[in-house]
Amino acid sequence: MPILTIIIVILVVGVILWLVNNYIPMQRTIKNILNAVVVIILVIWLLKAFGVLDSLQNIKI
Repeated sequence: MPILTIIIVILVVGVILWLVNNYIPMQRTIKNILNAVVVIILVIWLLKAFGVLDSLQNIKI
């Protein structure tokens, strides 16, 4: 996956999260949970994009 695509996805997710946080009225706890979920999903996607999760599947315990 090209690095430009990864940067664009991170920027788009950041802008959407910023818009949601600023313009949609929600309780603070709900916003915190939403932010945490989005960040966790983005980190997992980045790990898959760089192939880190694929290499972890080959580890046997």
